[in-house]
Formats: sequence, C-alpha cells, structure tokens
Amino acid sequence: MKHIFEKGTRQEAPTLVLFHGTGGTERDLLPLAKLISPESSVLSVRGNVLENGMPRFFRRLAEGVFDEEDLIFRTKEVNDFLDQAAIQYGFDRGNLVAAGYSNGANIAGSLLFHYQHAFKGAILHHPMVPLRGLTLPDLSGTPIFIGAGSNDPICSPQETEELQELLGGAGASVTVHWERFGHQLTSSEANAAAAWFQKQWIKKSDSDWSK
Repeated sequence: MKHIFEKGTRQEAPTLVLFHGTGGTERDLLPLAKLISPESSVLSVRGNVLENGMPRFFRRLAEGVFDEEDLIFRTKEVNDFLDQAAIQYGFDRGNLVAAGYSNGANIAGSLLFHYQHAFKGAILHHPMVPLRGLTLPDLSGTPIFIGAGSNDPICSPQETEELQELLGGAGASVTVHWERFGHQLTSSEANAAAAWFQKQWIKKSDSDWSK
C-alpha cells in the first residue's frame, strides 16, 4: 500500500497510523499527527480503492452503504500491511494508535471490529458502524475517541451512539466529542482529540510512556 513513514523522536511513544477520508492522500492527516503526538512515529496509508478517481479504503454501493465483502477483504489487507510495516520499519506492532477521518475512520473501526490487537487505541473522526451482526473481539481497556457532529448529514447522531454502544459493549473505553459542524473535521475537534490522547498516554519520564 502506498504510504509515508516518519520516524519519531520517542521510540516508546505509540506509533500513529493515519487513514485519510474519501479523496484524500497519505499526506492529509500528517498535521493532525503532529498535533496529537509530535514525538510519535507516523505511518500514513493511502487507500487502495478508487471511486471516480478518489482514493478510498474500501468500495461502497452508495453513500453510507458499504460493500461489505470488499470491506472485509480490505480490512484484512490493511491488517496484513501493518504486520509487514512493523517488520520493515522496526516499530512495535502492539503499540499502534489509529487516527482516521470519515472513510479512514471506518476502516480503522473495521480493524477494531475484526482484530483484537489491531490497535492499542483509536481516534475516529466521524465514523460509521462498519459492519453489523458481528461478535466483536475483546477490546477491554482500549481507549477510543470519537469525534462526531450532532448535525452530521452523513453520520447521524444515532449512528454514533450505536457505534459507541457496540465498542463499549466489547469493553472499550469510549469518549465521544460532539460538535455542530456537520461532517467537517474542525480544528477544535482535532484539539479535543489531542487533549484526549495526552490524558491517555502520559509521558512519565524521558524513556517511559504509559496509559
């Protein structure tokens, strides 16, 4: 998968894995990563699917209607890529935090739905429920931030609440941040995500990061 890897200044800090929205590229969320955790290594991935020339992480049948077969296939594709990238770049596969927006948040959510140890935590900006009818893996203690819009035309508040309930039911510790700017990823939402991250992963000393 096309991607960018930037080595951080603190090896102990979680590596941030970035997933762009529809039509984005692997460069879109790099400023967000610097805001969230400037000392972390960053792996930013470009989706392998094109929709009218716009990169995505999986196909959809219509807006808000996912191609579930392709979603499952692409979820495994990304998970396998993360395994390979950890070997290639020498980062800890068990110390990854996802940060995704819209379509990117959905693929990150699907990874959480399918793989118990996909991520140590996740920041999901305007995600939907990736799949219904699944038994989720044990996500006990996994901190998850959801940025949502109370007037989001693509992802309704009810969808956000359903996702929160599903993740929470699997044991995840879910924080939802609400705004009223539709489907936009605003600077205030990004700042809220950064503040949440700093509370979850506190640098106790120069060489020790802990939850």
